[in-house]
Amino acid sequence: MRFRLITVFALVALTTAVSVSGIAYWLNRDAVLTRAQNSALADFRKSLGDRAGALPESPTCHMLRTSAAEMAGDSPGYQVVLVLEEDETSDAERCVEESDPRAFTMDLVPASLIEAVHTERSDPAGPPGTGGGANTGVTTGTGDATGESPGADPSHHLYWQRVVHDGDPYLVAGARVMEDGPTGYMLSSLAPERDDLNSLAWSLGIATTLALVASVLLAQAAAGTVLRPVQRLNSAARELGEGRLSTRLPVNGTDELAELTRTFNGTARALEERVADLRAREAASRRFVADMSHELRTPMTAITAVTEVLEDEVDNLDPMIAPAVQLVVSETRRLNNLVENLMEVTRFDAGTARMVLDDVDIADQVTACIDARAWLDAVDLRAERGVTARLDPRRLDVILANLIGNALKHGGSPVRVTVREENCDERPAGATASATDGSPTDSPTAAGTDGIGPATEPAVGVPAPRDGRRAERSGRRGGTADVVVIEVADRGPGIPQEVLPHVFDRFYKASASRPRSEGSGLGLSIALENAHLHGGRISAANRPEGGAVFTLRPVSYTHL
Repeated sequence: MRFRLITVFALVALTTAVSVSGIAYWLNRDAVLTRAQNSALADFRKSLGDRAGALPESPTCHMLRTSAAEMAGDSPGYQVVLVLEEDETSDAERCVEESDPRAFTMDLVPASLIEAVHTERSDPAGPPGTGGGANTGVTTGTGDATGESPGADPSHHLYWQRVVHDGDPYLVAGARVMEDGPTGYMLSSLAPERDDLNSLAWSLGIATTLALVASVLLAQAAAGTVLRPVQRLNSAARELGEGRLSTRLPVNGTDELAELTRTFNGTARALEERVADLRAREAASRRFVADMSHELRTPMTAITAVTEVLEDEVDNLDPMIAPAVQLVVSETRRLNNLVENLMEVTRFDAGTARMVLDDVDIADQVTACIDARAWLDAVDLRAERGVTARLDPRRLDVILANLIGNALKHGGSPVRVTVREENCDERPAGATASATDGSPTDSPTAAGTDGIGPATEPAVGVPAPRDGRRAERSGRRGGTADVVVIEVADRGPGIPQEVLPHVFDRFYKASASRPRSEGSGLGLSIALENAHLHGGRISAANRPEGGAVFTLRPVSYTHL
C-alpha cells in the first residue's frame, strides 16, 4: 500500500507539473518570440521606408551598398541585403548588396520568402496579414508584417520567416519598396531569445523535479499517517488471534481510522467477554462431570457388588426373574464403564493425566490385551517378538482395547493386528484423502535429542534396543531409529465418508437411529488422548480391498 500511495502521488504530481510547465513554456515562448519579432520587423520597416524610399528611381549599386550599411547601422543586431533587379528599359544591371557579406547573403533567404515578397497581392486594398510561404528548418512559418512601409507599393507586403542556420535561429524578413525599386531583406538573430527560453525550460524542469520530490516526501508522510494505524490494527489482530483477548488500541482523532479502531476495541471487548463466559461455562461443565463421576463411583461400587452376587445366583432364581437380573447386570456394567470413561475424560481436560513409563515388548502387550478379553480366536496377530518401546503399558492397553473392540463390533472378525517398525525417514508425511487423523500435528518432533548425537533416554513410543541384534538392525539403517507402528484392520464394510472425519469425536455415533447402543461414544476419543500423551497420533482410513484400518503411529523419535 505504501508503494501504491507513493506511486499515485508521484504520477499525479509529475503529470500536473509537466502539464503546467509545458503550458507556461509555450506561452512564454510565443510571447518572447512575438515581441522580438515585432520589434525587429518594426525597425526594419521604418529603416527600409526611410533609406530605400529616399533612393533615386535608378540607383547605382554603390548607393544600394551605402543604404544597406546605413540600415544595418541604424538598428544594431540585424543585417540587410538590398537587391535591385535588372531593368531592360533602363539598361540597369542587377545589384545584390549586403551590409556584411560574412554574416548575411542571399543564400540564407528561403526561396519561399523570396517568392512571397515578389508575389503581387490580388487584393491591394485588403487588410495586411494574409501572406504565405513555406517553413524552413524548425520555423513557425511565414507571414506578413502589420502595416505598410512608408513609400512602399501597397500591392506588396513585408514578409517574414524564422529559419535555423548552423544551429542558431534567425528571423528573415523581406519587402519591395516600390514596383521597380529595390527589394530589401533583413536577418536578425534570435539566439538571445533562444537562450532565455532554454533558461526558462531548465527552470521549469528543476521546478518539476522539486515538485516530484516534494510529492514523494508528501506521499511518504501521508502513507505513514495512514499505514501506522493499519499496522497497529494488524499487530493487535494478530495478538487477538494468538489468544491475548485483552488487546486494545488507543483511539486518536475522529476520522475513519479512529472509528475503525473503536470498532476493533468494541469487537475485542465483546469477544473477551464471550470467551470468558464460555470458559466459565466449560469449567463449570467439567467440574459438574468430574463431581458427578466422583459421586457416582461410590454407589456404583456398591451396585456392582450387588449385581455380581445376583449374577452368581441367577441359576437359583425364578426363570421369570432371571432375564431382568441379566439386564440389570449388563446395564450396571455399562454404567460403570461410562463413569470410568467420564473420569478419564475429565483428567485429560484438566491436564492431570500422568503416564508411568516402562520398556514394553509390544507383541507381549498386544497378546496380553487380546487374551484378557478372550479375543484370541477373533484376532490375527502379526508381531515380531523383541520389538520394545518405552511407553505406559496401561494406556497402551486402553488404546488397543478400544481399537480392537471397535473393529470387532463394527467390522467383524477376523481382525488383523500388525506391529511393525518403520524407519523415521520412510514415515508418511500425513494421512491420505480417504483418512482422518486425530493428531493436532503431523510433523515429527525429536524427543530427548538435538538430532545430532545419541539421546540419553529413548523417546516415548520409540523402540528401545535391548540386544546386539536390534542395535545391528538400527546400524544397517544408517543410525536412524525405527518407530513402532500398530495397525488394526477389519474386513467389514468400512467407514462411510461422512462419518470418517468424526470417528474420534466424543459421544459420536455413526447411526443416529441407534442412540442407545452398547458403546458410550468415548472409546476412540480416549484412545486418541492416550496416543497424544505418548506424542503419537491415530489415523483412520478405508482400505482399498475393503474394511477399515486404524493406525497408531508415535510421532516422537530419536537417533541411536
